[in-house]
Amino acid sequence: MMQFLTVFKREMLESGRNFKWIWVPLVFILLGLSDPLSTYYLPQIIESVGGLPDGTSFDIPTPPPHDVLMMSLAQFSQLGVLVVALMAMGLISGERKSGVAELVLVKPVKYSTYVSAKWTATSVLVLVSLFAGLLASWYYVNLLFGDVSFLHLLATWFFYGLWLVFVISISVWMNTLFKVPGLVGFLTILLVILTSIVTNIFDHVLEWSPAKLSPYIRTMLSDGSIPGDLWVTAIITIGISLALLAAAIYTFRTKEMA
Repeated sequence: MMQFLTVFKREMLESGRNFKWIWVPLVFILLGLSDPLSTYYLPQIIESVGGLPDGTSFDIPTPPPHDVLMMSLAQFSQLGVLVVALMAMGLISGERKSGVAELVLVKPVKYSTYVSAKWTATSVLVLVSLFAGLLASWYYVNLLFGDVSFLHLLATWFFYGLWLVFVISISVWMNTLFKVPGLVGFLTILLVILTSIVTNIFDHVLEWSPAKLSPYIRTMLSDGSIPGDLWVTAIITIGISLALLAAAIYTFRTKEMA
């Protein structure tokens, strides 16, 4: 346990030195703010760029609060996932390529400790950043559109955070397969996209796919209660993420020992 905490602290310190604890939360905050503000001020934005042609009327209905919060989740699902993939693509592959991983492992540090500490540190950074982004979005949604309870915000953070942890788990596994960070980032994004596409195609079969978390969160926000399918999907997502972590540890140990 002490060895894990030592490697974990090293990763957290490294993230601070690389300013990840500044720019990653800022990116998520900006993503969280963009949709509530742009949606609310859309009429003024249209007017400022010249307005509509004479005689044209364009009534923009005010969306319900939970729909605006879901707009922020859509931003996290696109640009947020891209940021996570790019941030984590050199997590292990970069150190393997530069030889830093070998220096750490001869301490000796267990392969499982090395991989799991990196996975945990990255997950903490991303989950804190996600909470900051959701909190910023929630504040302006409540201010401009209507009330969304803080408990629903926490539930949204918890369940959607599992999706980002799933993305991190894919990236960590890819990090142990390849030494080229760019390739790791590309394959991580590709697998995330394929997961979403396959889930949409076989929606009637893959009812508990990790990609179904966002639709179930929308149902939770609109109905005011957590659907059973969301709990099942969350448990399965946790299981898949842990399986990917175990696969990453096994792959890393096999490649390094070889």
